[in-house]
Amino acid sequence: MSENPKLQSTNIRASQPKSSLPIGPGRSGREIGLIEKPKNFSATMKKLVSYTSPFWVSIIFVLFFAIASTVFAVVSPKILGNMTNQVVNGFIAKAINFDKLKDFAIELSILYILSSIFSYIQGWIMTGVSQKITYRFRRDISEKINRLPLAYFDKRTFGEVLSRVTNDVDTMSQTLNQNLTQIVTSVTMIIGILIMMFSISWQMTLVSLILVPLSFILMAVIVKKSQHYFKEQQDSLGEINGHIEEMYAGHNVMRVFNGEQRSIQKFEKINTKLYCSAWMSQFLSGLMMPITTFVGNLGFVGVSVLGGWLVIQGKIQIGDIQAFIQYVNQFNQPIVQSASIANVMQSTAAAAERVFEFLDEKEEAVEDSKKVVPKNMNGKVDFDKVVFGYDPDKIIIWDFNANIKPGQRIAIVGPTGAGKTTIVNLLMRFYDVNVGAIKIDGVDTRNMKRVEVRKLFGMVLQDTWLFNGTIRENIAYGKPDATDEEIVAASQAAHADHFIHALPQGYDLKLNEEADNISQGEKQLLTIARAMLIKAPMLILDEATSSVDTRTELLIQKAMENLMKGKTSFVIAHRLSTIRDADLILVMKDGSIIEQGNHKELLAEKGFYESLYNSQFVASSVE
Repeated sequence: MSENPKLQSTNIRASQPKSSLPIGPGRSGREIGLIEKPKNFSATMKKLVSYTSPFWVSIIFVLFFAIASTVFAVVSPKILGNMTNQVVNGFIAKAINFDKLKDFAIELSILYILSSIFSYIQGWIMTGVSQKITYRFRRDISEKINRLPLAYFDKRTFGEVLSRVTNDVDTMSQTLNQNLTQIVTSVTMIIGILIMMFSISWQMTLVSLILVPLSFILMAVIVKKSQHYFKEQQDSLGEINGHIEEMYAGHNVMRVFNGEQRSIQKFEKINTKLYCSAWMSQFLSGLMMPITTFVGNLGFVGVSVLGGWLVIQGKIQIGDIQAFIQYVNQFNQPIVQSASIANVMQSTAAAAERVFEFLDEKEEAVEDSKKVVPKNMNGKVDFDKVVFGYDPDKIIIWDFNANIKPGQRIAIVGPTGAGKTTIVNLLMRFYDVNVGAIKIDGVDTRNMKRVEVRKLFGMVLQDTWLFNGTIRENIAYGKPDATDEEIVAASQAAHADHFIHALPQGYDLKLNEEADNISQGEKQLLTIARAMLIKAPMLILDEATSSVDTRTELLIQKAMENLMKGKTSFVIAHRLSTIRDADLILVMKDGSIIEQGNHKELLAEKGFYESLYNSQFVASSVE
C-alpha cells in the first residue's frame, strides 16, 4: 500500500528553521534564541493587520491605555525630584513646607494608581483580543483542512500541518498579547524620557546618549560571536532528541543486538558537543547584561559628576539629579526591549506567513447543487478506460477497465506499488480520474457530490483509526445519532460485543490516545462494527489480520463475512489464500489490470497471479 502514504502511519519529526538570527536578552532575562526570518516581512504584516481588522476598535483602546499608563509612569520621577527639591530647599531655609510635600505625594499617588489601572485595563482588553484572534485563526485552519484535497496532505507530514495550528498560531498569539503593547509602551517611554531628560538638562542628556551607541556596538559583537554557538547548540539538540527517540522506539531491538554500549557512546559524543556549544552560547549571552550594566554605570558616573557641577553653578537642583538618574536607569530598558521585540516580530511574521500560506492553499473545487445521486442504488460499478496519475506527468493507472456487478466481491491484488490503494482513492473521490470515468449504477462519480459518493462506502483499513473517546462513540462515528440498540447489534454482528462486555466499563470504556488499552484485533473488530452500523451499500476492505493471533483472525474473518453480505465489496488482498471465494479478482501490475477472473480461472491461466499465489503458498509451507 505504498501508493498513498496518508493511509499509513507517519513519523513526525521536528524540523529545524531554515534561516535564523539571534535575539538579544531583555530585562526579563530571556536568552538569545534562533528565529526564522519571513520571506516577505512587509506583505505578511499587512496581511496580519488586515486579518485583525474586526478588532481594530479594541486595539485602539489598548494603545490609548498603554500610552496613558506609560506617560503617567514617565512623569512620576519628575515629581519625585520636585519633592526632593522641596525638602532640600526647606531644610536650607529651616522651614519645610509639608503641605506642599503632601500635595506632591497625593499627585504622585494618583499618577501611580492611574498608571496601574490603565495598565490593567489595556492588558485585560488585549488578552481578550489576542485570544479571539487566536480562536479565529484556529477555526479558519480547521475549516480549511476539510476543504483541502488529499493531494495536499500526500506531499506533507502530519507534523508540518499540525505546527500551523499549534506552534505558529501560539507564536502570533503571544506576540499580539505581549509585544504589541510593549512596542507602544517602549516607543512612548523612549520619547517621554528623552523629553523629560532634555527638560531637566540638555548637557546631562547628551552625556547619557553618547554611551548608548557603545552599548549597542558591544551587544552586536557578542551576538555575532554567539550566533554560531546557538546554531550549533540547536543542531546538537535536534541530534540528541532524534537519537533518544530512535533508541526509545527501538529499545528492544537495540538490546537484542547488544547495542547498548554503541548507543551510549553515540549519546556521549553528541552530548559533549551539545555541552560545549551550550556552555559557550550561554557564557557569551551572559556577558550582555554585565556589559550593558557597566556602560550604564559609566553613564551614571558622568551624570553624577556633571550634575554636581551644574548644581554648584545653580543651573539645576539636587532633586533634578535624582529624577535624571531615574530616567537614565529607565532609558536602557525600552531600548533593549525594542531591539528584542524587533527580532520577535521577525519570528511572528515567519509564523504568520506559514499560516497564511496554508489558508491560501488551493481548495477542492466547490460543487454545485445540481449534482445527482443514483435513484436505485444496486452497487454496480464500472471503470471505463480510466487513466490517472498523482502527477499528470507520471501516469500510474493506464486504460483501466472493469465491470462489477451488484453484490460481487472484488479482490484487488498485486505487488507493492501496483496501484491497489490508488483504486480506492479514485472510488472514494479523494482524487478524480484524468481520463475516462468511474460510474456507480450508471452515474459518473464526478457528477455526484463527494459527500454523497463517500456515503455509499463503508471502509475498514489495515491501519485501524480510533479516536480518544468511548467505545460507543467510536462505533457510532459514522452515524452519531445511532441508538444503543443499533450500536449493540452492529457489535454483535462484528463479533465485538463479547469482548466489549468483558471490559471494565463496557461500551463506556474510554479509549486513550493510542487506544492501547485494547488489543490490535479488538481495535479491528471495532472498526468493522463501525462500518456495519452505517449500512453502506458498498465496502472497501483492507485485509487486517496479519498482526493478530489465529483465534482473533477467525473472528475478524467471520465479522467481515457478515459485513460483506449482499454488498459490493472491494478487498485489497495481501494474503491470496483469503480471497479464493472472491467473485472477481483484479490482478494489477504497474498500474494496469493484467489479469482478471476468479481464483480457479486465474490459476488455470498460469500467469502472473499463479506465480504470486505459488510464491506465498511455498513460503507458507516452508514456515
